[in-house]
Amino acid sequence: MSSVYLILHNIRSVHNVASIFRTADAAGVAHVYLTGYTPAPVDRFGRIRRDFAKVSLGAEHYVPWEKRKNIRTLIRELKRKGVSVIALEQDADAVGYAQVKMNGSTALILGNETNGISTAILKQCDVIAEIPMRGKKESLNVSVAAGIALFQMFGGRK
Repeated sequence: MSSVYLILHNIRSVHNVASIFRTADAAGVAHVYLTGYTPAPVDRFGRIRRDFAKVSLGAEHYVPWEKRKNIRTLIRELKRKGVSVIALEQDADAVGYAQVKMNGSTALILGNETNGISTAILKQCDVIAEIPMRGKKESLNVSVAAGIALFQMFGGRK
């Protein structure tokens, strides 16, 4: 059976991460990996973060998650297990997210709210997908982008 994984890399906002957890639960995500400085549902002392819990509404109790230091090592591990890796990012090599249909287990990487995903990480990915922008700002909040991509690309599958 195929699974969908999320990799949240260097996301700054606790509220964005907690919101993505709620969406991950709704979309049937199998596992969330928090890499770089992405905040976790618990602080570095193992205490529950109230600011996280308020936004996530407890989704972190239903979606398995783990904190990983090195995203490159994680990507290599997932690929060895046969997981395809997709970055959601605006890039010259990106394809429209609506054209990406994955068969088999897939990990979707979402990056920093301002700087996105680095070129070095993009090079490790099987596909770079982007959500076409029509407005002047040409950006979406990372939690909104996560919801759009999860339901369009994976149809909320487990």
